[in-house]
Amino acid sequence: MGRKNKQNPFAAKKRQKKEQAASGSDRRTEPYEEIKRDNEKFEKYYCLQNICLDSKEWQQFLITIRENLPSAFRVTGFKDEAKALLNIIKTELFAEYIRGVAELRGIPADNVEHPLCLPWYPDGLAYQLHLTRKDIRRSEPLYRLHNFLINETNAGAISRQEAVSMIPPIVLDVKPTDKVLDMCAAPGSKTAQLIEALHSEPEKYRIPPGFVLANDVDNNRCYMLVHQAKRLNSPCFLVTNHDSAYFPNLVKTETNGTKSVMKFNKILCDVPCSGDGTLRKNPDIWLKWNLAQAYNLHGIQYRIIRRGAEMLEIGGRLVYSTCSLNPIENEAVIQRIITDYEGGLEIVDALHLLPGLKCMPGMTEWKLASKDVDEVYSKFEEVPEKYHTIIRPSMFPLPKAQMENLGLEKCIRILPHFQDTGGFFVAVLCKKRQFPHEINDSKSLLSKKTEVEVVKTPENIQGGEEKSIPWGPQRKRRRLHGYKEDPYVFFEENDHDWKEMQEFFDLDSSLNYRCLLTRCVTEKKKNVYYCSELIRDLVLLNEDSIKIINTGVKAFARCENRHTDHPFRLAQEGLQTTNAFMGPKRRVEIDKDDLILLLKCTDPTKPPSTTLLKESTQERCKELSVGSCIIKYTDKRFTLNVVGWRGTSSLRAYVDKNETMHIMRLLGVDPSEFEINKYEKAREEALKTAEKTLNELPANDMKCSEDEAENN
Repeated sequence: MGRKNKQNPFAAKKRQKKEQAASGSDRRTEPYEEIKRDNEKFEKYYCLQNICLDSKEWQQFLITIRENLPSAFRVTGFKDEAKALLNIIKTELFAEYIRGVAELRGIPADNVEHPLCLPWYPDGLAYQLHLTRKDIRRSEPLYRLHNFLINETNAGAISRQEAVSMIPPIVLDVKPTDKVLDMCAAPGSKTAQLIEALHSEPEKYRIPPGFVLANDVDNNRCYMLVHQAKRLNSPCFLVTNHDSAYFPNLVKTETNGTKSVMKFNKILCDVPCSGDGTLRKNPDIWLKWNLAQAYNLHGIQYRIIRRGAEMLEIGGRLVYSTCSLNPIENEAVIQRIITDYEGGLEIVDALHLLPGLKCMPGMTEWKLASKDVDEVYSKFEEVPEKYHTIIRPSMFPLPKAQMENLGLEKCIRILPHFQDTGGFFVAVLCKKRQFPHEINDSKSLLSKKTEVEVVKTPENIQGGEEKSIPWGPQRKRRRLHGYKEDPYVFFEENDHDWKEMQEFFDLDSSLNYRCLLTRCVTEKKKNVYYCSELIRDLVLLNEDSIKIINTGVKAFARCENRHTDHPFRLAQEGLQTTNAFMGPKRRVEIDKDDLILLLKCTDPTKPPSTTLLKESTQERCKELSVGSCIIKYTDKRFTLNVVGWRGTSSLRAYVDKNETMHIMRLLGVDPSEFEINKYEKAREEALKTAEKTLNELPANDMKCSEDEAENN
């Protein structure tokens, strides 16, 4: 077969660029065309469903859903300095916000509406701004607000998240002792909330007894998930890559040493959906919205919640959520799972956990329609045979008598005009009894432990052998692609490095050395991570059945220095964990002025001399040998611990730029010297470019330019 009528797409693109350059037209230079926020089928379908109480509310809904979505953020509540940061936000940040908005909109400061504290978010830690993401990102008067949000997010002190997206983790009601599974976790904002809830009692648990297992089917999105969650530095966190609908049973070790099937007591199913509740944030959905998406997703959503229900322990709680308004993806899925496991699952009313939230109860009546919404069906018998593979009987509402026993009115349905948010749906389920087909016997799982899928790859063929893929058989071959993960190598008994670490850093024996791990098989360890005992057990018992992407928090890093005998330093990421187990031997307590001095030193080649520090700090430094240490500062409001390095004649803080600005802000120091005004920087760059161009002009051109200037 030849290449008849076939074109090389790369060559075609190259030709197109040449033609554009010749004609002088380039789409990138053309003004951005605003998306028309209108879709006749969308309006017709949701008007048909009566999602609003009356025509007046329907008009209000249509007006709101065409507006841009306000930005929202929440403060990381479990951190010691959360209250202090919240106070700074309420005073300094909001004062800057009001000044910036007044300048941006050209109105008096008294007329600027204050940020809204979300009434239903616990402890008043979440706020909604009357600004869109575009306003904050592209307006010079708001550049300091933008810098604050970026910096504090990177420091792990706040999370930027859509307001209604914060609801599912709240109603899941996670405690530090819970075993939590997030089935469709990426990009990770809800996962971060689950981790925060797990660490909500630091004074009671040095390391929480529970854990959060976050899973996603997309390999690339798993790394985004790791990046999001890493800001919270939890040793009780595990990321896996698997199809949620076919998530494997995991094995755990009981206290008596026997093996059993892992059951979770809290599961979040924030399933893939058509996303029409996010029209305010993603206006491109207006262009492509159609009913086929909901019909196609219904089966996937059902399979995910069914698998979640199977892995839930009796008495456990499962939260099902979507950012869709469509009852096909919401109430129809819940109706189906409740009906299929009659008596096994029960819908729970969780509104008491969300005081002040305006919402509607779940729908008990809805209709289905053709793709173009030109035909409406009230029951399956009305559906033309050609649509029978797309529209299924389970998508229709049950008869009224049966519907009354389901409790769908306990579901939470949020519309955008209620509190100026996106649209959302949440259902909370409780498991009442075991399902008939559940696998609860670990024997069959353990017998399959050695059965791994063998896949031929070019690397294996070149090496003359086949490679065993350690995450078990997958239903789709494409799932086997992705990055190859490094191994998880845990410390063995009498590990030489552990003995040295324990002695040098005065580590408590209650820190389980068997939970220390590295990601490479080598004698000379580079980075040492720490995970909780439950996570260690899960990794060792299940690494052959599921692909593990990441776990553990970096606790120690190799830092060989000719002046110290110990090759490792503490890692700032893991200090939240290691600090709880360290004695006084490697601690330096300093005052505010000393800490500010250390933080302002941004040149690693010129660390601050100990002679510049207070006398008490100098005396303590004399008692310390060269090497890594903890620098501690105590305030009436909070206690700060940062990783430091005691040099031969210096003391420096091992803190990155984001953490530095965060601490400076807490100490009441203006961090503006570390900030960048991107608008001012752009003007400076433009001026430099203009000057450079002018300097490169020939003498005759310069003369012409001067003559033209005089004539003008």
